[in-house]
Amino acid sequence: MSRTVEITILSCENLRLNKRSITKNAFVTVQYDASNEVSITRMDPDGGSYPSWNEKFVMDMALHARFITADVKCKTLTGVKSVGFARIPVSDFIGGFVPENHVHFLSYRLWDSKGTRNGVINVSVRVHSCSNSMSMMAVVKGVAVAGNGSRSSGVVTGIPAVWLNYQSNR
Repeated sequence: MSRTVEITILSCENLRLNKRSITKNAFVTVQYDASNEVSITRMDPDGGSYPSWNEKFVMDMALHARFITADVKCKTLTGVKSVGFARIPVSDFIGGFVPENHVHFLSYRLWDSKGTRNGVINVSVRVHSCSNSMSMMAVVKGVAVAGNGSRSSGVVTGIPAVWLNYQSNR
C-alpha cells in the first residue's frame, strides 16, 4: 500500500559553496527514505544563490516512509558538488486533521556536509488518497486493553516512566 505525494520544488535562498555565493547550475534531487527512486530538477543556469525551478514530481510513497530528502547540488568545473540537504518529515504534511489534497507550502533549512546552515529550500506538498482507495486513518490514541471479562474492551493511554520518576523527585 502506498500514498501518492505531489512535491513541487519551488526555489532556494542564499546558497553558498565553500562560503561563496553560487553563480549558476544548481539543481535538486528528491527521494524518500528507503527508496531507490530519485527525482531530479533541471539545472537553473541563471538563478545564482537564489535559484527557482517550480518543478512538480509525483511519487508513490510507501506508508512507512518517514522523511523526504531534498539534496541541493551544483555543477562546477570540477564536478557536481553537494550544497546542502534537508530532511522533510512526512509528519509535517500527513496525519492529524489535514484534509486530502490540501497544499502545504513549506520551507526548510539546508545543512551542508559539515553540519552548518547553508540556505533554505521552499517546497509545496500535496497528498492524494491512498492508492488502493482507502482513506487515511485517524491517529491512534490508545491501545486496547487485554484481559478477561467485560472490562477488556477499554482503551489505555500510557504515561512514560520518566514522567513518573519526575513526579516522585519533585
